[in-house]
Amino acid sequence: MSGITFNAQTPNCLLDASIYIFRYYFSLPDNWFSDEGYPSAAVHGYSQFLLNFLRTQKPAKIAACFDESLGSCFRNEIYPDYKSSRELPDEALAFQLNACREVTEILGVPSYSSSVYEADDLLGSLLTHLQASDEQNSDPSAIAILTRDKDLGQLILREQDFLWDYVNPVKQERMARADIHQKFGVWPEQLVDYLGLVGDAVDDIPGVPGVGAKTAQALLQWGGDIENIFGQIDAIEKLPFRGAKTLGQKLEDNLELLVMSRSLAQIITDADMGLDDNSLTRKRPDAEAFDDFCRRMGFGAPIGKSFNLLMEHL
Repeated sequence: MSGITFNAQTPNCLLDASIYIFRYYFSLPDNWFSDEGYPSAAVHGYSQFLLNFLRTQKPAKIAACFDESLGSCFRNEIYPDYKSSRELPDEALAFQLNACREVTEILGVPSYSSSVYEADDLLGSLLTHLQASDEQNSDPSAIAILTRDKDLGQLILREQDFLWDYVNPVKQERMARADIHQKFGVWPEQLVDYLGLVGDAVDDIPGVPGVGAKTAQALLQWGGDIENIFGQIDAIEKLPFRGAKTLGQKLEDNLELLVMSRSLAQIITDADMGLDDNSLTRKRPDAEAFDDFCRRMGFGAPIGKSFNLLMEHL
């Protein structure tokens, strides 16, 4: 870590890496190919993104989390159809996903994945670790989760933390607690209950049949959380919104489905990852390894210039 200059104003950063890999996978033409003949456009776009982020933002603590649990996650034991509509990566995509993790580590960013836990769970557990290590400070550091996945908003329980959809210094979006409330109509701590009620079609989480976003928002604004709502379920029929008269019975009839959907949506924050004080400490990039990586991926001079700029700012 010697010789690296950090930006004290940059938050500690947790990178939802797969989100950004797929951003470039679907947007860039196949102008680059690896020695093996695989397209490497997503690797090129992701590498440029990470190089530019590290150079401009200079985070002291950062870690990247990758998904490799599709079909093998513990949630599939709870509900076999969880994420069943998603196809496993083919050989070409799997190559690019692995290459993106390789370049992340070459650039000095600690990386994590699991066949049991999803990237969201690893992000949640790293966030808990950061908060615990910082709790003695009178002015705790902010934590940013770099992602486009708004469901991670359930982790934003402190005022200083936020979701950060970062593309470049000009194009970026931050979502703090108030922004998440505006987006979903519920607070971050209610988001798991909200998803348990409405489900999530993207992840094949069923939710309660007939309960949509507006109903879930109204119900949680009134009752606070699922436990409190069931504690006064007979009062639901008198609430002033459409469908309230039969909603209580609907919730009771689908309680098992609601509990399961909620458990699928809830992000784990205590996964055993063997973390220590250095688990999120950024390291110095390996210039020789990066040069070899670029050669193998078929990258040209521009990305080498980006790497040199990064090294000049360390």
